Amino acid sequence: MKKILYLHGFGSSGSSGTVGLLRREFWEKVDPAHRATVLAPDIPVDPAVAFPMLEALAYDEMPDLTIGTSLGGTYAQQLRGFVRICVNPSFWLSKKYDILHVGKHKWMSRRSDGETEFHITKEIIAHYQEMEAHQFDGVTDDDRTLCHGLFGDEDTVLSALTRPEFERHYPGMSRTFHGGHRLNDHVVTHTLLPFIQELGLL
Repeated sequence: MKKILYLHGFGSSGSSGTVGLLRREFWEKVDPAHRATVLAPDIPVDPAVAFPMLEALAYDEMPDLTIGTSLGGTYAQQLRGFVRICVNPSFWLSKKYDILHVGKHKWMSRRSDGETEFHITKEIIAHYQEMEAHQFDGVTDDDRTLCHGLFGDEDTVLSALTRPEFERHYPGMSRTFHGGHRLNDHVVTHTLLPFIQELGLL
């Protein structure tokens, strides 16, 4: 059975509506012979903790495909050697002061530990800045064929800034879809799934 690793965005969780949507599409709506299980961990808010955890999980589970949205796309991009699709990755979250700022924040969906709030500190912001400064280190010619980017033409949050940078490191590996920053039923059904099938990934 195929295995998909899904990495959620900032402030979300592994039980978000997007995760439920992906699990329905890859499990409930397909022939049993083509089903894929979707792994969706709760990602820690501090990237100094989050990325080592995700890298260890990827090597432990060896997913056939990793899909990351927004901040999850930033983490996915850095999983060298794995096939991945980065949807509207947020390469410079630390510059989005309206999103990443010191203080108390609420999780947007239920976390497995039951926590409803998290705190961003100056130290955590510094960790984002450090990660962002090195996020494209180690990209090899072989790896350039493994990382795909999907960028929404109505994403007013990040795509206009991040797609040129993605193309600089992964030339010819991105495409535009009609939609906004977040995945929804229409984008999953009419963009993501056909793209995965086109690439022969599942």
